[in-house]
Amino acid sequence: MQSDTSPVADADVPGQGSGTGTEGAPSRSILRSETLIVLALSLGASALSALISFVGSVTKPGGLKHQAATLNASHAPGRPWLDLAWQLFGIATALVPVALVAHLLLRERAGGLRAVGFDRRRPGFDLSRGVGIAAVIGGSGLLLYLGARAAGVNLTVVPEALPEVWWKIPVLIASAVQNAVLEEVVVVGYLLRRLGQLGWSPMAALAASSLLRGSYHLYQGIGGFFGNMVMGVLFVLLYRRWGRVGPLVAAHALIDIVAFVGYAVLAGRVGWLPTR
Repeated sequence: MQSDTSPVADADVPGQGSGTGTEGAPSRSILRSETLIVLALSLGASALSALISFVGSVTKPGGLKHQAATLNASHAPGRPWLDLAWQLFGIATALVPVALVAHLLLRERAGGLRAVGFDRRRPGFDLSRGVGIAAVIGGSGLLLYLGARAAGVNLTVVPEALPEVWWKIPVLIASAVQNAVLEEVVVVGYLLRRLGQLGWSPMAALAASSLLRGSYHLYQGIGGFFGNMVMGVLFVLLYRRWGRVGPLVAAHALIDIVAFVGYAVLAGRVGWLPTR
């Protein structure tokens, strides 16, 4: 039996491997600590924040659907240039955990983000698969949200509340891409690889990844939690089939771009779209 401090072997199957296959490879204890640190600096912290936010919403007088969760808000109302600086700062710093993951994968000689399929080797494949996934998930996700809100188990999600300035749409698109890169690289590619190296079964790793995805969307309500869990299961299965997070990043970015920009264009102009 391998000790907790012994090197782990190479990971040949995405999300299911057991190590690096190099001399002096990180021990299981190091990999475990490293994974916890990455999550604590990114979406693990977001999951805890979302849980606290959900408890606050549930215990607040009035139903969930009468409360709002704003995704892209102004940070300096009435001061557009300062607001833009804060928006760009937030997007850039949110991607720092992705840079950390790239560094850690380079350190173990796995090829950086290429190890999880986030590179430019197959752009056509990534984009075409991403468009297909987005088309399937986007419409069903909107219906689930509207149904959950009508049932009173979801907050009103406000995708954007930015001022009407020239940088509004570019910032919304950049925010959508940032969300996609961070979530798919960390929660799918990196987490599945590390859990596989730590000896987790494929089913347990799938459950952990999808549960984490649902958890950091809990601030939206029960609908956001379960809807994103289902999305997480699908994304893990597709990642294991293709061995690339590229299509998942493309799909996620397209879904969020349509949600953010679509809301900016349609809010207040159509009766079926809840606002505040």
